[in-house]
Amino acid sequence: MQPPTLQDVYRARQVISRYLAPTPLVRSAAMSEALGCELYLKLETVLPIGAFKVRGGINFISQLTEEERARGVITASTGNHGQSVAYAARTFGVKAIIGAPDGANPDKVASMRRLGAEVVLRGRDFDEVREWVEEQARLQGYRYVHPANEPLLIAGVGTASLEIMEALPQVDVIIVPIGGGSGASGHCLVAKRISPTVKVIGVQAEKAPSVYLSWKAGRKIQTPEAATWAEGLMTRVPFDLTLGIIRENIDDIILVSEEELRQGVRFLLEVGHQLAEAAGAAPAAAARKLKDRLRGQTVVLIVSGSNITLDQVRRVLTDPQPW
Repeated sequence: MQPPTLQDVYRARQVISRYLAPTPLVRSAAMSEALGCELYLKLETVLPIGAFKVRGGINFISQLTEEERARGVITASTGNHGQSVAYAARTFGVKAIIGAPDGANPDKVASMRRLGAEVVLRGRDFDEVREWVEEQARLQGYRYVHPANEPLLIAGVGTASLEIMEALPQVDVIIVPIGGGSGASGHCLVAKRISPTVKVIGVQAEKAPSVYLSWKAGRKIQTPEAATWAEGLMTRVPFDLTLGIIRENIDDIILVSEEELRQGVRFLLEVGHQLAEAAGAAPAAAARKLKDRLRGQTVVLIVSGSNITLDQVRRVLTDPQPW
């Protein structure tokens, strides 16, 4: 499976622009002052599902054959990828089945169902439900949409990087969360091709470090669990296509603790006045950790999603530790 090219991303934008407007790239004066750099927020949170992945869903589903559309699609997700597939499937009139873990974010599950998808809760975590979904695809003949090993998905989400590079060509650093790795792969393939001096830094949770460990070791490493509260980072098994792109192109990967993720959400809310889920706030958590390294540079944080539950917001706000 070959990674998408920069041309593929430009082609994806031609498709996506019919359905989605570019998202804002906003300079935060308060966060810039707090971190000592020129800090911008790429607000993927304003997209229809509140997350960046809808770019990939639109690009992927739009290019299914008539036979594939008739069969319907199936995928596994902790929430945002599933919402993306559900949204795109509804847009193009395709049946969608989404497998999600038993403890999946209830707001994301409700959204997938509201968008018309059949949602099946099965398994203790993402990778367990993914195995069930792959079996169903084989048995029932659905078109399986892998959450990361799909060049069309990566090309679609890579359009966010095009928007950044066109609006802010002087950017020095882009910080992006890593779950399955499609977002980080998109920035590696786009931003670094347009401007080789741009640094792309990925962020994973300490309790879900499979991509970080694999990147360090130079081989795939699967972890026994992914116990982070950031469901968008909850991956035990790295994926071949995205891991290959990341290993060849990314400049660094930072691990953040569960407490740092909570403080990242608070920092974005209190200083940046933006609400993000834990995965979407992971770049803010990493930027606080890398404050000295980022000083004086132009930095973009990818705020990848805003699908945080009210209970999660309460836990963030009542935590006794100051940000």
